[in-house]
Amino acid sequence: MSASQSGPAQRGIRRPVFVSGIGAVTPCGLDAESTWQAVLAGRSGVGLLHGPDGCGGSYDNLPVRIGGQVRGFDARSVLPPHESRRLSRVLWWAIGAADEALAHAGSAGRLPSASRAEIIIGTGSGPIETMQQQTRALDARGPRGVTPYVAMHGAPDAAGALLSMRYDLHGPTLGLSATCASGAVALGEAMRRIRHGYADAVLVVGMEDCLNAVNLSANARMRALAAGYETDPASACRPFDRARGGFVMSQGAAAILVESGESLRARGGRPLAELAGYGASSDAWHATAPDPEARGAAQAIDACLQDAGVTPREIGHVNAHGTGTPLNDSMEVQALDRALGQAARQVPITSTKSSTGHLLGASGVLEAVFAVQTLRDALVPPTINLAESAFPDHDVVTGRARPVEVSAVLSNSFGFGGHNASLLLRRALHATEETS
Repeated sequence: MSASQSGPAQRGIRRPVFVSGIGAVTPCGLDAESTWQAVLAGRSGVGLLHGPDGCGGSYDNLPVRIGGQVRGFDARSVLPPHESRRLSRVLWWAIGAADEALAHAGSAGRLPSASRAEIIIGTGSGPIETMQQQTRALDARGPRGVTPYVAMHGAPDAAGALLSMRYDLHGPTLGLSATCASGAVALGEAMRRIRHGYADAVLVVGMEDCLNAVNLSANARMRALAAGYETDPASACRPFDRARGGFVMSQGAAAILVESGESLRARGGRPLAELAGYGASSDAWHATAPDPEARGAAQAIDACLQDAGVTPREIGHVNAHGTGTPLNDSMEVQALDRALGQAARQVPITSTKSSTGHLLGASGVLEAVFAVQTLRDALVPPTINLAESAFPDHDVVTGRARPVEVSAVLSNSFGFGGHNASLLLRRALHATEETS
């Protein structure tokens, strides 16, 4: 009898969970590899915004007019024209990233047990383009101006339903929201689903498209965004720099397929990395500001390390949340100090958001993709725009990518409302054994 049939959760089994496929559609590239090469090279995907915002509004005359846009994605590469017209662009990107992850895994959308293959969508706002467009249509033309498709394709779980039909997967699908920690929480919960025997494979997709006039205006009014960089947008996102002044909003999607070793063996797949640890917490402090003592973030990191069974000194790299806001970066460094002790001063730290901008709810999945690529290539990407470190006692990688033999990567995600989530990814030494 197989592990999945006999119920490993009942037997006290903790099955290892493996990453088997990755995909991405980002401001730095239209697939995972081109995005990674741009980040390694220190190229920025941030540019000047102008014209219509895709939601019926305009970027003109906004207080902040920079962001990381997905450019050049052809919806016809994933959908027939009549279907693409019904869907918001964030759903195009989600499908594109998911297709890439499954192709990369060698499954082409076919997994051994469709009834035990699940989909979790991590997003802060879902297909917000559809909702804003149809609100404007209601105001302009009345009830008959609103498309019925908003009821089907306007919710955060819409991508899960679409992807389940696309790949004929019959396990549960859901949309999960925890602001900017959404993607990391989605991956962590997927890991638990497989580890404890409820699923054999989970496709996790992080997606976000808040790069519109409403969301930009709201965040600018909070003074959360980097401002004053319209003449040099690429230099705006400055994590850990003394001159940092806010985050840069971006759009896009990323996808990761995670599987049990049994699922991998059944279809002849190969593990790219092991998703070994997950910790989450809430600050219970403030709607937007992090706990100034970093207790919640440190709790998530500590729980993640305990879950993976690793010590602070075993971490070879930290892919930081690193948004470039004064409060977040200070809090995260303090959290690392609290959770890792002296090892926090020695581990190489990077914020890849310096290149990609902040993909909000999608960022946790994208940065887990980067963690897999770091493990694969033994290269730690640089933090760009770091002219003078505000944290000189910590090893923030800058300048160029650094060759480092890394066996474990810690990836942090924190969000408004006090959401904290940390993931631990490490080299996959095997995909054949269960652990008790």
